[in-house]
Amino acid sequence: MSAPVLMYTTASCPYCVRAEQLLRARGVADIDFVRVDLEPERRVEMMTRTGRRTVPQIYIGDTHVGGYDDLRALDTAGSLLPLLVPPDR
Repeated sequence: MSAPVLMYTTASCPYCVRAEQLLRARGVADIDFVRVDLEPERRVEMMTRTGRRTVPQIYIGDTHVGGYDDLRALDTAGSLLPLLVPPDR
């Protein structure tokens, strides 16, 4: 079981697809998707929380990871898997 993952996304975002693929490859089974294209008020929420306008914006637990490039950089550095493991494991 991995830490909870939340991803702000849209329907036509190739970086969102890549982020999901990377997370799934690292064992994440459940991702809470927030479609900001369908719920404009959630885009405002995303921008308030992250200070960013683009998708994806990814949270692992309470940690704001950022977008796909940030997620990939974490993975390359070996820092993604430790974030995904819940603290009680």
